Amino acid sequence: MQMVSRKVVLVVDDEEDIRFVLETLLKRHGYDVETAEDGLQALEKVKQKRYDLIILDILMPRMDGYEVAKKLGEMGITTPIIMLTAKADDQSMWEGYRHGATLYVPKPFENKYLLDAVNYLIGDLTEQERREIERRL
Repeated sequence: MQMVSRKVVLVVDDEEDIRFVLETLLKRHGYDVETAEDGLQALEKVKQKRYDLIILDILMPRMDGYEVAKKLGEMGITTPIIMLTAKADDQSMWEGYRHGATLYVPKPFENKYLLDAVNYLIGDLTEQERREIERRL
């Protein structure tokens, strides 16, 4: 019997409560989760390990999420990125996509919406499940 490896998500947010909520939610739904509290810590982790998805806050000390996404691109890392942030205006969203975000989720978020985004990007979904999530996103 072949073991299926679990997908690994890196959650990067300076707010401990957000990291805890996301880690709990994602682990409950079958994902392995690691966390980083700022952009510099995230880059160090990414240099040492391959992640299937990065959930990245924008407003963080030491290095913001835009800069992290830009540096990941410069490093040739193509891991999908969900930018999760309180900056929900059009300009901020455009900046997120310009710097490499795959999806942009504004805070506050509903757990179901974020889980849909994660499953859509890296979940083992049937084509029908994927289409259903596309309609919700």
